[in-house]
Amino acid sequence: MSTQEQLVRVGERLFAQHGLDGVSLRQIGVAAGNANNSAVQYHFGSKDQLVRAIYEYRLPRLHGRRALLIEQAADGDLRAWVECQARALLEQSELEDSHYAGFLAVVHHYGRSDVFEPIPEPYASSSRAYFDHLRSLLTHLPEPLRSPRVSRAMSLVVHTAADRERARAAGAPVLPFALELESLVDGLVGFLEAPASARSLAALEDVAAAGVSWPLGV
Repeated sequence: MSTQEQLVRVGERLFAQHGLDGVSLRQIGVAAGNANNSAVQYHFGSKDQLVRAIYEYRLPRLHGRRALLIEQAADGDLRAWVECQARALLEQSELEDSHYAGFLAVVHHYGRSDVFEPIPEPYASSSRAYFDHLRSLLTHLPEPLRSPRVSRAMSLVVHTAADRERARAAGAPVLPFALELESLVDGLVGFLEAPASARSLAALEDVAAAGVSWPLGV
């Protein structure tokens, strides 16, 4: 394993356990067995660049797995498409050397998703296509409500996978994988399929009348 890969793996674990502010670059270098106090700066330049490197390190496996699952999913089957994302990330959280879901949950908590931009190709195109199709299955929701709801659903996938990682690392019991996955997908599909209430639509009209705009998320 290269020095860079070792630093990425240790950084992923320590950030997941202690947060972005709870770990110094020097501590990551020491935990990775590097005697050079500036090892992380030398290889990555900054904490933000290390965070981005951790994110990109897991992309090939996750996107590859999701792509294989998408090949088996019928175009109009919302449950199957939701499961593509949920299964790929939950499987990642089962790996003994992975703290990736916990790392993602921490980064989201700190509101630092900006360090992931821009997502490198071809992963950006793959994600756009996946989420575009997922949104296309939710035509019962007007778009100003649709994308934020998808974003919330994906956040729940991350936090469920992170909870499993933490529990397993602590030796605590977890649900059998198949049960966890099916229960999670049940909840996500119910959430995504829920109609917009009259009160939500009225609130949406008020926002539109006020000329307020906001980012649509994923």
